[in-house]
Formats: sequence, structure tokens, C-alpha cells
Amino acid sequence: MKKIILSFCLLLSLAGAFAQKPIEGDWMGKLNLGPQSLTIVLHVNCNAQGKVECTLDSPDQGVKGIAVETDYCSSDSISVSLASLALSFQGKLKGDEIVGTFIQGQSFPLILKRGEEKLNRPQNPVAPYPYKTEEVAFKNVADGATLVGTLSYPVGYKKGKTPVVLMVTGSGQENRDEEIFDHKPFLVIADYLARHGVATLRYDDRGFGKSTGGDVEHATTLDFMRDAASGVDFLRTSKQFGKVGILGHSEGGSIAFMLGAKGKVDFIISMAGIGVKGDTALTAQANKILELTGQSMRFSTHQYRMNAIIERSPWLNFFIDYDPSGDISKTLCPVMAINGSRDVQVIPSLNLMGIKAHLKPNSKNIIKEYPSLNHLFQHCKTGNVLEYRMIEETISPEVLEDIVRFIKQ
Repeated sequence: MKKIILSFCLLLSLAGAFAQKPIEGDWMGKLNLGPQSLTIVLHVNCNAQGKVECTLDSPDQGVKGIAVETDYCSSDSISVSLASLALSFQGKLKGDEIVGTFIQGQSFPLILKRGEEKLNRPQNPVAPYPYKTEEVAFKNVADGATLVGTLSYPVGYKKGKTPVVLMVTGSGQENRDEEIFDHKPFLVIADYLARHGVATLRYDDRGFGKSTGGDVEHATTLDFMRDAASGVDFLRTSKQFGKVGILGHSEGGSIAFMLGAKGKVDFIISMAGIGVKGDTALTAQANKILELTGQSMRFSTHQYRMNAIIERSPWLNFFIDYDPSGDISKTLCPVMAINGSRDVQVIPSLNLMGIKAHLKPNSKNIIKEYPSLNHLFQHCKTGNVLEYRMIEETISPEVLEDIVRFIKQ
């Protein structure tokens, strides 16, 4: 869903280059947008030829490494702009701060201070681990993709008996840890499962990280499903494990049900997967984000589809028309479908009800909405995407406990 969320978040960018040594380094500031703030990080470096090269991060939006240019630079002043986003910044060096004005539609005061923000991630595991891991590769021959990932053998591993989970990321290219907003959800989940007797395989998305091949530009959820199916086949043919399940987050939840409908897996964990047609899910997302930002405008599904025509990539074209009800209704294995009550990307009241309505009865099924959790299953205040990075928690401990309990049942 991250491909869509960027269409409704304010994308603010800043450019800068500095020819003077005192300004070289990393600079961080907070852009005050009223009800919320946006972190801006500017990296200023001199290359071997003495030319200043700069990049910009907007970490609260998950945006890093934007190339920037300079309009004017002296020993104590800077004026920069980025035409593609119609913005500019003028600032003056005062001590260890660049004090200036950021303009995009309207003016905002912006103070950049030396250094970067240090964030605490207490759930990230620290080596050495009490379990074995190895890097493995498997192939989606039909699409010419080689997927590379990490296979974790858990504490108490028993060949041919230990359950294993294939982990599938959400939309957009992500690494095997599903790294986003300086969080590593899949790393945290894999570590917790390994410490509680469950093996996992998490992999870099096609064409990203160490994974190679496969058409990314024209790929749809169906293509990514074939990547995941190849991972399931790899695990089964290895004969190293017992039951083989799949854990999918967001778009990965749709992929989980696609494979469930084909009878490819023994159990499914859908974390914030959609339960209604794509255009309905995305319209609800857009309206919830507009509500959070205080705007009165709302989209109908028809209006959303018409607006989406402007940016219709193959992925979006497929996703808008995809109705998961058929795959959900054909899934007969045990299912754990979960959402956070403050998820603004996959609205729980809509999507969990959709899953529940189409899922065949099974005493082992779990459909649960967690109070106060967002799309990443963090405890939060509003669920706004701009909160994700500033929350120290990567994933709720209760969710981790429930996942293990479901798998071991």
C-alpha cells in the first residue's frame, strides 16, 4: 500500500550545496506543519575534485537520498531550490545552525542543526543469536528472478518437524527485513519466532538488495505471488521442515491468500491484508488520510478510480481491480488475519469484515483487531504515517506472542 500512501502524504523536499568547509556534514531540522512536524536531513559532502555534493532525506516519509542542487552558496549563506517540487530554501549559518526559510506554497521557518537524529530501536536483535541463520537463494524460473534471503533455524530445531514461515513484504521494493522508517519489522518477527521454535525465510524483493532479475517496472501482485510461490517450493523441496506457512504484510497478505487458494501453504498469517476490492480499500485509505489532515474533501470509489487513471502503473491497474474475496473463499487452511484499530492504510473495520465474510469456517482461524495499533502494528496516537518513524516500538509484543501461539496450535 506504500505506493498509494505517498500520493496523499505531503512530500516536502529541500535542496542545498555548500562550497565552504564549515557547512560540510549532516544537518537536521523539524519543519512545523501545524498539527505535525516533518524531519528534514541534509547531507553535504565535498568530493575528490572539491565539488560539493548533497542529498536530502525526509525520513518521516521514508524518503532518502534525494539529489539536490545549489542556487547560491557562500561561507555563511545558502539559497537552494528544487524545481520539480516547486520549493526553495534560503538560510544563513549562525554558529552550529543554518537559520532560514523553507517555501513551498507558503513559507515555513526552518532551522537545521549539525548532526542526525538518533532513534532508539529496542526490539532490534543484537548478535550473537541463540539460533543459526544462513543466506540462501531460490529462483522464480518463469519470471527470471533470483531471490536471496535469510533462513533462520530456530532454537530446538528438528529436521522435518519444525514449522517454517515464508515472510512476504508489502508493496514497494523492500529488503528482507521489510526495512521502513528506520524500523525492521521482519527482522524483529523472525528473531522472535526463532527464539520460540519457529523457522523463517525472509527475502529481498525482486530487483532489490541482493535479489536479481525479474521485471520490476511492469510487475503486479501476481508476479510477486510467483516469487513467493517459488520460496514455498524451495522450503518444501529442502525437506528440512514440517508445516510450511506464509506471513504476509499488507500486499503480502493478498499474496498469502492467493497461495492459500491454490493449496500451496499449510497456514496463513495476514497482517493488515485487504479483504475488499482494491479500489474500495484504496478509497477508504485516501478518505481516512484526508480526515486525519483535517480536510473536508472525500472521494467516492468512482472518483478515486478516475483520479488513479493519471498514475495507472501496471501494479496499480491490477490492484484497483483485484477482488480478494475469491481467493479468501478458496482458502481452506488455518488463517490468522489481524489489523490494528488505528491502521489508516488498510482500514480494519472494512477489511477484517471482508475477510471474515468470505473465509470458510475453521475452528483454528483467528480474526483479531488490536486496539491502538497502526499499519505496522505499533502502539500509536493517531495512526498517521508520519508517526511511524518516531515510535520506538517496531511491533507490539502481543502480536508477536499471538503469532507464535497460532503457529504452534
